[in-house]
Amino acid sequence: MIAYDAKTGKQLWKSKAVDYKEGHAMTGAPLVANDVVMTGIAGEYGRRGFIDGWDPETNKQLWRRYTIAAQGGKGGDTWPGDTAMKGGASAWLTGAYEPDLDLVYWGTGNGGPWNAEARKGDNLYVESVLAFRPKTGELVWHYQFSPNDPFDYDATEVGMLIGMDIGGAKRKVLAQANRNGFFYVLDRTNGKLLATNPCMKVKWADKIDMATGLPVESEVFKRIRAGGDEEVFPPVLGGKNWQPMSCNPTTKLAYANTLNISWPYQLAKPEYKKGEWDLGINFRSVTLPKNEPHGYLSAINPMTGKSKWQMAWPGQPSMAGTLSTGRGLVFTGASTGEVIAVDADTGKKLWQFQTGAGIIGLPVTWERNGKQYVSIVSGGGGVWALIGDERMAQTPASGSLWTFAIQ
Repeated sequence: MIAYDAKTGKQLWKSKAVDYKEGHAMTGAPLVANDVVMTGIAGEYGRRGFIDGWDPETNKQLWRRYTIAAQGGKGGDTWPGDTAMKGGASAWLTGAYEPDLDLVYWGTGNGGPWNAEARKGDNLYVESVLAFRPKTGELVWHYQFSPNDPFDYDATEVGMLIGMDIGGAKRKVLAQANRNGFFYVLDRTNGKLLATNPCMKVKWADKIDMATGLPVESEVFKRIRAGGDEEVFPPVLGGKNWQPMSCNPTTKLAYANTLNISWPYQLAKPEYKKGEWDLGINFRSVTLPKNEPHGYLSAINPMTGKSKWQMAWPGQPSMAGTLSTGRGLVFTGASTGEVIAVDADTGKKLWQFQTGAGIIGLPVTWERNGKQYVSIVSGGGGVWALIGDERMAQTPASGSLWTFAIQ
């Protein structure tokens, strides 16, 4: 991690955050909260993830919060033997901060190996959101979305910290369309589950038990645990991948790019090798439906999971984030390079511009001299650069920053 003077660009200090040779990675930006700089570290490759707190003035490491429950401590009994030491729970993305509550929210990734039969138990804090104090890393509450998950249903995209009227009361909530296919609404003061429903096609679970917060595993999942070869919805890419989502307080809808694809899944014997991908499954590519869209821009009711409208993507679905504005617009981008604006209430496409390269980033908005602008980066990359169709092969990968004025 490197600190620079914001005005001059001069390097102030530099600290080694992680050793990639050990199987760690750092893919998200730092988060600054209450005078502490935090970095999230991935543990996908036979390691465990963690979050570090740093003093921004001296680069001294203040604390470390492992994203795997410690043996002998609370939650440590959810891991058999020494499996927690290679348990994953990567902190792939950047967390979020609530100043009024002085809480940082950070999402965690999948467990390792992917074959969950090798790590029987809930595997805390895999695929969870952790709420902790920025000064100390002290854990205040957690919520686990997919205990003992074998499908790579990361929960690393924290979701939205918003206010919602629920049962006649204004609640501070954390709302998230999870990769596992369910939409969750949590009370972000204490982690209590307020609502959860499927927001896309789901075959691995029948429902989420509101009393326990735990998924009720489907017959498909039970056959997989017994060694069967089954088609699973959502796929390894999730029902919604890492890209951020947005909401509009007027329409009371959440906007996300969602996937309509599946994945053939079968367990295999785990073979751990230091610094390598830790799977333990018969890995194959996703299954793209022949007569249906592969993905949508979806306008989702957070309390029911149902979409008021969906805009189908032609060919490869979008992996870009969404931006909602006060004027009732939703901006997003396509894997083939188009940046678009749609009506937040109806989904009608209002504007489109071809950037010349695929978009997987997040549109942002800002103001200067009384005028509102939207900026977005294009440049390709992401999973469709690896497994996309012929349209992706013809899409340039050069990087550009585009800015548009809202008239």
